[in-house]
Amino acid sequence: MELTAGLIVLAVIALLVVFVLFRSVRIVPQARAGIVERLGRYHRTLDAGLALLIPFIDRLRPLVDLREQVVSFPPQPVITEDNLVVSIDTVVYYQVTDAKAATYEIANFITGIEQLTVTTLRNVIGGMSLEDTLTSRDQINAQLRVVLDEATGKWGIRVNRVELKAIDPPGTIQEAMEKQMRAERDRRAAILTAEGVKQSQILTAEGEKQGSILRAEGEKQSQILRAEGQSKAIETVFKAIHEGDADPKLLAYQYLQVLPQIAQGDANKVWIIPSEFAQALGHFGSALGGGDGKTGR
Repeated sequence: MELTAGLIVLAVIALLVVFVLFRSVRIVPQARAGIVERLGRYHRTLDAGLALLIPFIDRLRPLVDLREQVVSFPPQPVITEDNLVVSIDTVVYYQVTDAKAATYEIANFITGIEQLTVTTLRNVIGGMSLEDTLTSRDQINAQLRVVLDEATGKWGIRVNRVELKAIDPPGTIQEAMEKQMRAERDRRAAILTAEGVKQSQILTAEGEKQGSILRAEGEKQSQILRAEGQSKAIETVFKAIHEGDADPKLLAYQYLQVLPQIAQGDANKVWIIPSEFAQALGHFGSALGGGDGKTGR
């Protein structure tokens, strides 16, 4: 009976030792931090690794994640400077840098970041028009990050980035913007078409101009070459005549043979008879008359 009682006592003691060891030994994972409270007050911050606590005196609060976190907040209605309500979704990237401050300086830092983001966003967007809001995301992100990082610094939190995930204006404004964009695209298309027609007409006119110039140059060169050929031919004929010492009668006879060819042109209404031809024609006529007289005698 005494042996059984002794075994029971040993078993109870063993269970108590196991329970004490279980309460005393704590393992903190990597990138986590643990806050230890002794008798209800802050005692120390546990880093990653093995730690020993005093049972029933020390208490380990829930571990704090030191990795960078991403939290997305639901759409918030914001009024712009031109009194238009837009719905904006935000995404915040933050990281806990001080586990003690994040535990004791604020009850719920996620809610604090969300409310601070909403109020800051309303202040920033309230001083901008809708068009500036839609085209100045980087500027808005930078302003939000500066304000949030400054406000959350005392909470042991660093805000790394703030992004506007979506900016949704009212439905009527979206329809008006779409109509404006379509009108702008149609205007640009009309301008491009007009520019194309203009360039085509300019190129066509330039081509016709160059063609006319080339044809005129060709005609000019052709006339020059014909004139040079005729000049060379006349020069050759006169040279042959002077070298051959042709008789005036022969010249008159040759001119009479050429007269039908000269008369073939429609524009040849006036003939210019050289004085030498008149003299030669006189000699030719006198020669004919002299011949008749001699015959008659």
